[in-house]
Amino acid sequence: MLKIALAQMEVRAGHPDINLEKMLKFIEDAKREEADLIIFPHQSIAGSLAGNLLLQPTFMKDCIAFREDILKSSEGMTTLLSNTKTSGALDVKVRDKRYSIAYTFEDKPCSADFGFIETKADLCVVFTATPFVIGKNRTRDAYFKERAKVWGCPIIHINCIGVQNAGKTIYPFDGNSTVYNSKGEVVLRAKSFEESLIFLDLDKIDVMSPIIETKEPEIAEVYRALHGGVKHFLSQIGMKKIVIGISGGIDSAVDAALYTKVLGAENVLLVNMPSVFNSTTTRGLSEQLAKNLGCNYMVVPIQESVDHTVNQLESIPMTYLADGSTHNIELSSFVRENIQARDRSSRILAALAAAFGGGFTCNANKAETTIGYATMYGDCAGVVSALADLWKHQVYALAHYLNDEVYKHEVIPQGIIDIVPSAELSTAQNVDEGKGDPLKYPYHDYLFKAFVEDNKTPEEILQWYSEGILEEQIGCGPGLVKKYFTYAEEFINDLERWWNMFTGIAVAKRIQAPPLIAVTEHAFGSDFPEAQSCTYYSRAYKSLKSKLMKE
Repeated sequence: MLKIALAQMEVRAGHPDINLEKMLKFIEDAKREEADLIIFPHQSIAGSLAGNLLLQPTFMKDCIAFREDILKSSEGMTTLLSNTKTSGALDVKVRDKRYSIAYTFEDKPCSADFGFIETKADLCVVFTATPFVIGKNRTRDAYFKERAKVWGCPIIHINCIGVQNAGKTIYPFDGNSTVYNSKGEVVLRAKSFEESLIFLDLDKIDVMSPIIETKEPEIAEVYRALHGGVKHFLSQIGMKKIVIGISGGIDSAVDAALYTKVLGAENVLLVNMPSVFNSTTTRGLSEQLAKNLGCNYMVVPIQESVDHTVNQLESIPMTYLADGSTHNIELSSFVRENIQARDRSSRILAALAAAFGGGFTCNANKAETTIGYATMYGDCAGVVSALADLWKHQVYALAHYLNDEVYKHEVIPQGIIDIVPSAELSTAQNVDEGKGDPLKYPYHDYLFKAFVEDNKTPEEILQWYSEGILEEQIGCGPGLVKKYFTYAEEFINDLERWWNMFTGIAVAKRIQAPPLIAVTEHAFGSDFPEAQSCTYYSRAYKSLKSKLMKE
């Protein structure tokens, strides 16, 4: 009988010394339980996202030395480590019985190559270092179910937990190490985002009862990924406190509830920063949110400082030194709006974060990030952006989940969920009059998703529009196109407005935006390589546009 220990561990990329200490402890525990074989996740020594450390000879020398330390400490027990993208097989002899174990590497969900198995194995081990992706585990289960049937042997998939990053993009690793019997049924699954050392006997895998897992909403796994991602990332950078600017809107409210659950109410400071354009409605909702969460709370009005900046810039003359002539700058309404956003982030939140002993958040969602609906050095700023890979409708779903399942009572006031989304930077965005953002989220969420996650361009969008199948193709609700756009010209103007921003100024904003927590395979940053090459429209798009405009 082969007794196996599965070590689902947090891997700290770029810290082989920390990983070594943890692995030695796992080995010690496995020996104590008389395990014959211990299996670690892929790249459990160096981490899979260690950046340019992997190019440093001194770093790699340590990793090789630490590997030898692990092998020495596990003497008398077989240790399976995966530090390169290799496949192979080995024999393990236990009490006069020999077991054939095949192993391979998976770098993306369901990418494992089982073609290397030439003879029937007693067990297949798939080493993994893949981050959380929405729906990944369901896809993987279906894939391994098929593979187990083909090869007629159990499969062990071993993954790490924690977070690793590629600079701009922070990847939560959920673990979810899983054991499949030879029928492809799940008989054991480690808890997501939790370290564990699990023991099982190889000879008993096929007689273990399949586990019955209750289906849960997609937003539940999104919450776990964001909670785990924020928790591990802040821990790694040594940040124990956070400041959040709350506006009475949904994004900042969800961030407030999320960070409070991660750090504790005493370590979260919520700040409402009203101007003359902020309604008593949103001010009251902000205060109610803070009371519900029990966090630290401040109200810091900005109108005086904004007026001072406007008066200063408009009253001090600008001199053209070539001829000595002077004239005064006149600030447009748009510039005044940006001054408000920058005053909140660059002046107030940055100073409060330093005084409070932490950082401040960026509350942007994916729709806003896609088209750059944010102010550079204003609400684009922050130490981390937890919601920037979630579309607006997912943020609303997360708000309901936080209330209903996480806190079990209403911490995010229903008024925040119901109110029209608005930046409240001018009289044109008066929430009490139902005026809000220029984005029609029930439609634009799905249009932008087509841009970002499906790689669609105006050519495909306009073609679907002309055929009357756009809503079906992008997945938004039926009837929305006619609701929002009476004529083709209105539709085309809207399409080009956002495409121009998505491929124009928004690129520069995304490049300078804070790191984000990724929950999809299309997160901005490492998964969405960009160049500031400006906007392009295809020949076919221009031709179809001309035809529709004439009609």
